[in-house]
Formats: sequence, structure tokens, C-alpha cells
Amino acid sequence: MKNEFLQMMNKLLEQEYDSYIQTLSQPVYRGFRVNTKKVNSEDFFKWFNIPCHASPFAKNAYILDSEDTYGNSLAHALGFMYMQEPSAASVVEVLNPEENDWVLDLCAAPGGKSSQIVERLNSSGLLISNEIEAKRAQILVSNFERLGISNAIITNSTPDKICTTLEGCMDKVLVDAPCSGEGMFKKESQALVDWSPQHVKSCAIRQRQILDFAYVALKENGILVYSTCTYSSEENEETIIEFIKKHPDMELMKIDVPWGRMGLSLDSQIDTTFCRRIFPMDDGEGHFIAKLRKKGPTISKRLQVMTSKKIPDAVYQFMNHEGIDTNINLYMNNNRIYAGKYPFYDLKDNYVLRNQVLIGEVNNERFEPHHHLYTSTLFTSAIKNEIICTEEEVESFRKGNAICKEYQKGYVGIKIHDNFIGFGKSDGSIIKNKIPKGLRIR
Repeated sequence: MKNEFLQMMNKLLEQEYDSYIQTLSQPVYRGFRVNTKKVNSEDFFKWFNIPCHASPFAKNAYILDSEDTYGNSLAHALGFMYMQEPSAASVVEVLNPEENDWVLDLCAAPGGKSSQIVERLNSSGLLISNEIEAKRAQILVSNFERLGISNAIITNSTPDKICTTLEGCMDKVLVDAPCSGEGMFKKESQALVDWSPQHVKSCAIRQRQILDFAYVALKENGILVYSTCTYSSEENEETIIEFIKKHPDMELMKIDVPWGRMGLSLDSQIDTTFCRRIFPMDDGEGHFIAKLRKKGPTISKRLQVMTSKKIPDAVYQFMNHEGIDTNINLYMNNNRIYAGKYPFYDLKDNYVLRNQVLIGEVNNERFEPHHHLYTSTLFTSAIKNEIICTEEEVESFRKGNAICKEYQKGYVGIKIHDNFIGFGKSDGSIIKNKIPKGLRIR
């Protein structure tokens, strides 16, 4: 550890400094959430034996009791679980998305908090998940597919551009801001290498700019939650103080939860003890959370609905064959067919990577379904052409192998534990593998 950082922590923690130093030699906290969009916790633990105990930070969240990894497990591939550091799950509990909310996750990749938001929306409302870095945005798309998310739009845009487009539209905005990562030094060694007082200052400048953009997207009485995984007051309480002074119609709300501890008191006018801090002594890696409400009136833009090109007959033929409701909203872009419960809104010059569910693509007047159609919770119960497989068959299928089973010719979903792992195409006696190559295991 760098001496300048340790001196800062000694000043911050005082009598608890020695306890913090002891945590640095302990294993990093590791955890996961059960994705209740696909499975309830009772069935999850009936099907999968994962040593863990309940996390204090969020519902359906657990802290692992071993150092085993589950990234290639069947439970993970089915989208039943999301690997997430325990304290990170606390942020969405504070945001508290409710049914029919429109929520913007402004710095969303890799998608843990976004997927948690969707669970709370309970198949209603709309999530817009934005990620400025293109590579990380692609990870977001992959996780959304695996987790079965359907009522969401993924954008790869700058915060100013997406927030200007969504001016006054959002009930809730989450800013899980890029930070110096002091709370993740045990997990992310590069964060320790990059750390310096100058880096902390540059992070604080960027965070304050992002908050200014987030302010624009909020409705009147909308809720903004700001979070970091760092300890410095400059990136946390001081950033919130400066934001409220710049936007006096933003009201800091008290976070009343049983975990963590109060924020630092740094200003006589703004009570930043209402914020919440988590240290490794609190059963999770470092986190900071602030919750604010926009009291003042705001201009609210009305998003326009895009008009789709004519949907080819082959799409409707496939949907009828599969038992999928053809009255659902459909949109075609570059021969790709998207479906969803919501209209397809025009987000102007923001780059949209995924708009609700990508169900397939039309080539030479033929429709080929996409993996997202089968993993999406919107269509799991609708698709009637399915085959139930054993774990052994599914593990072989995940490796790219065909399934030697008789089934009528055409596309068929491969199902286990009441969910699809993917799909194949049957010639009557063999089901050829259609799992994307990037998702196959060795």
C-alpha cells in the first residue's frame, strides 16, 4: 500500500485504523445474487449446492463461504445467478425501484446493478442502461441476454448526450460513478497501482460532471442515487456537497438501513451523515452511497416512437409456429427484429446496442431466431417447441455438441430447470447446436 493512502485512511478511521489494516490480509469478500426473474431462492438451492450465507445488504444476495468459482457453472449459464461483491448489492436497495418506474443506470457495465433494478421493476417499467466504454457495453449486452432481461434498452453513449435526450423523463437515476477504487484494492490490483492524490482529484472532477448530467434526466420528485467504491471524502461527501450547492433543489435524503455507518459530517448546512459508508469491517468491500430527491419543477421531454419498416411475413410465421403473441411491439433495424412490451423510442443520436429483446434476423426472406429470444423471461413461457434435457445432455450441448434426440423439424428450445439454456435446429433425429460460440465451454 502507498504511504499517502495509508495516511489518509488513518486520519479517516482513527481508532478503527488497525482493524482496517487487518482486513487487507484477509480474502476479498465474494458473493452473488439469485436472479429472481428466472428462479426463486428455494428452487435455486434445491438444484445447486453452493456454500454461502445470507448477505445483510440486499434481498436474495449471498456471501460465498468458499473460494470456488461459478463463472462456468450451469447455474451461471442459465442466468440464475449474478456474481457480485456483497456490498455492491446495497446500492439498488437504497435506490428502491418500484413497478412502472423509468430508471436510468448511467454507468451500468458490467450490469450487476442494472439486473437488480430489473428484478425490482417486476416486469413493468423501463430501464435504460448506459455505458460509455464500448467494450464494457458489449459485456452488458451479454449479461442482459444471460439474465433474461427484456424491459431494457442498452446504450453506448456519453452521459451528457443520453441525459439530454432523456431530459425530465426518469423517475430514478443511478450514478455508480467511475472512481479511484480505494475500496477494491484487494480485488483490483491495478486500482492500487493507479492511485495517487492527483488521480483522486481527477476522479472527483469527472464525478461532479456526471452528476450534473444526471440531474437533467430526473423528473420532478425523481430520485438520484450516487455511489462509489472508494473512501476519499473528496469523491464522496465533498462531491455531494458541491452538487447540492450547485443544484439547491436537490434534497439529501437519510438512508435508514441496518448495515454500514453514517457518512462524514463536513458541512454545517448539508448533513452528509445522511449518506452511508461501508468498510471491510462491515462484511463487504468499500462503498459509499448518497440518495437525493429533486424538489424543483423541470422540463420533461416526450420521447418519440420510431416507425418500423414492414415486418416480413416470415417473422409472423415463426411467431405463430412457436405460440408467441404477434400483437407484441416489433421493430426491424438492419434486418434484425426486436420485440418488447414497450414501444421503440427514438433516442436520437445515442448509439443503441440492444432495444428490449433481439428475437432474430431475416435473411433471404427466412427468419433465424436469436439466442436472446430463448433466454428472455418475456418469452420463456410462450415458446412451445421445447425439449427437456438432463444436466449431462446440457453440459454436452454447452460444449457445442448436438443432441441426438428425435424431434419435429425446425427450431427447438433446450430446457432444464424450467428455463432455456439456448436453442438448436432439429432435422428430425439430431438437434444441431445454436448456442453462440462465445458462450460455449471447453
